[in-house]
Amino acid sequence: MSAIVPIDVDGLLRNRGVESERVEFKASWDPATTGPQVLRTICAFANDYHNLNGGYVVIGAAERGGRAVLPPAGLSDAEVEAAQKWIRGNCKRIDPPYVPVFSPETVDDRRILVVWAPASDTGAHRAPDGRDPPRHRYWIRLGAETVDAEGRGGLLTSFLRQKTGVPWDDRAARGASVEDMSETRVREHLRSAGSGLLREPDARSVYRRMRIVSRVNGREAPRNVGLLFFARDPGQWFRCAMIEVVQFASDRGGDTQEERTFRGGLSDRLRECLNYLGGLSTGYLQKSTSGFQSRRWESYPLAALREIVVNAAYHSGYDESQPEPIKVYLFPGRIEVASYPGPVPGIERRHFLPGAEVPSVPARNRRIGEFLKDLELAEARLSGLPKVFKAMEDNGSPPPSFDFDEGRTWFRAVLRAHPQYEALSAARDAAELRVVGDREGAFRRIESAWESNPASPLLAVEAIRACVETGDAVRAGEVFRTFAKHASESAVPRVADALAGALASYGDRLGAERARRRARRPEPAL
Repeated sequence: MSAIVPIDVDGLLRNRGVESERVEFKASWDPATTGPQVLRTICAFANDYHNLNGGYVVIGAAERGGRAVLPPAGLSDAEVEAAQKWIRGNCKRIDPPYVPVFSPETVDDRRILVVWAPASDTGAHRAPDGRDPPRHRYWIRLGAETVDAEGRGGLLTSFLRQKTGVPWDDRAARGASVEDMSETRVREHLRSAGSGLLREPDARSVYRRMRIVSRVNGREAPRNVGLLFFARDPGQWFRCAMIEVVQFASDRGGDTQEERTFRGGLSDRLRECLNYLGGLSTGYLQKSTSGFQSRRWESYPLAALREIVVNAAYHSGYDESQPEPIKVYLFPGRIEVASYPGPVPGIERRHFLPGAEVPSVPARNRRIGEFLKDLELAEARLSGLPKVFKAMEDNGSPPPSFDFDEGRTWFRAVLRAHPQYEALSAARDAAELRVVGDREGAFRRIESAWESNPASPLLAVEAIRACVETGDAVRAGEVFRTFAKHASESAVPRVADALAGALASYGDRLGAERARRRARRPEPAL
């Protein structure tokens, strides 16, 4: 457990919570070969082209599949000292000069050196290319590679334009003081992240090493990310620092059943919101007609629900120009999560389709993402969308949908309920409406649900009964025929039997008999 860097070193070596592109492993130390490579990588991490808050160089551990080979090869104490001295001295050759953070560690009784190079806020950096005579170049990270931005088409221009300002979440909050942050919350974060900084007794030293404060006009002020996560009342500084959850009795325009607002530090309100939503998602065990197999499904798979809510918190805007909080709308058959603003430039609608490859564009909030990953609330970037699609597919749910406006002022993710849950929910709502005497409302609820899911036996039966109750036997027959076109053959007899019973009660004996014959039709052999 490191007492210098604010992460769990074991997690770093095993690629937990830190993207592989943010870690470079070196099996050994040699100032003639390893040294120049490390210097270029430190420069690239400092430049932070993808806005991920730099990265780590681990010396003394080989790499395989993006993870350290354990136990590490290790370094001698003399090599650890020599590597620090060489890197510290040669970082003066970076223009403008840049000094990383050194953290000697012991892993499996082997010595390694972790070099933490957080994103720089002093502009674009250049480092020598290792040639003789050397030429200084702007190094950036593309995936797991350190490359010369000038040699990659128009990347140098876009990189230099990007470095004209510090990302909002890493800027100093000039109107706040360090005392506005809660030391207790900071230490809870370090404990959850497994950081050895927890052993540091001086709070100010902890804040500096976590880079959640910076000097402004001769005094220390919290950075915006520090206030978002650790302020006693983040809403005092950011109007949108909350998550609103609204549950509706019917579709848009319907009555509101319940409203909840989650406040507090960003990680706290995320956890509370996810716990609340998790309590609303119901699990079911469905047995097959043969009785030999069963299948479990959820109304909404928690993995997908968690991913889209955390993604909204990660990529939202929190500055004063963005007053809208994250909004979660719970409708009878779907959940919508809206966040503001929309995706960063470079992300288009086609990138939200199943199987699409999301381009590696700079992230909006480098520090927010880093802290969420420390707590294992967020995973490696670009992994979220495939996870949502897979979770919905594995659950037997319709695929998710994503949308944003032309001006990229908002983004919306929609999860539709499992078809069986939607059917059960509609039947339950209709029953409650009948109890209070609202037969017309019950009919509309069933018909609307069935039209969106015509292959559901439960909804087809309920729709047929509702049609007969309103005296529309013709419509009941239309419901059955539409259902038979969409449903599996094995599901038809049950609905045909329901149609027969409904028609018989209506007095249509001939129609009832035809429906019974349809219900008795033998199932096709498998």
